[in-house]
Amino acid sequence: MEFDNVYEDAHRAEAYAKLEFPGTYYLAYRDLPDIITEYVTGNKALDFGCGTGRSTRYLKSLRFNAIGIDISEAMLKKARASDPGGDYRLVRDGDLGHLTSDHFDLALSAFTFDNIPTAEKKLINIGQIKRLLRPGGIMINLVSSPEIYIHEWASFTTKDFPKNKHARTGDKVKIIMKDVDDKRPVEDVIWMDEAYLELYMKSGLTLLRTHQPLARKDEPYQWVNELNIAPWTIYVLEK
Repeated sequence: MEFDNVYEDAHRAEAYAKLEFPGTYYLAYRDLPDIITEYVTGNKALDFGCGTGRSTRYLKSLRFNAIGIDISEAMLKKARASDPGGDYRLVRDGDLGHLTSDHFDLALSAFTFDNIPTAEKKLINIGQIKRLLRPGGIMINLVSSPEIYIHEWASFTTKDFPKNKHARTGDKVKIIMKDVDDKRPVEDVIWMDEAYLELYMKSGLTLLRTHQPLARKDEPYQWVNELNIAPWTIYVLEK
């Protein structure tokens, strides 16, 4: 399947560099501190697919010694500008061979697997991450729930893409982000829960928890469907 890296784009990188944790994105990160406290020991973290460094800076705010890696130089340029003291490294797609094995206590992947197009490539990347984790280390894979592509949200709209409703694992889907200036559709690859579970089984990682955060009425956002439908899925896996 042809799938372009839409994030290797200076205009999109500029838009993403201004994005922090608004609206629906807030739910993706809200519960991570409690999850990390429960499952992770140690302070060495890898941000896999760090983009403009939002998640890397987040890990650093939680007192992790974090390294951010990405395949997009345009995104990394913004990450370094926002965090001059940070450690941001360009990697080739699927090639993490220069990083030390059995080193990291935590590997966070935030939305990255939404843009890895095939089961083969996903499994290769999970295998690379597994190699980098110390025994007992934790991978947190934060992905878009399939439902995000067929409903309306505080931070996203999909109403212009009715074909999303018929998408199956591995199909391309489109979504528009409402919190950035760049209103071009983002093209993702939808991946169902059972397909992720199969990948984890093949990788040899142990699934400890699946968490789907819902919004609360007392939170300071104009929720659309977030109170009843989870836009994100957080998988907690152990080496």
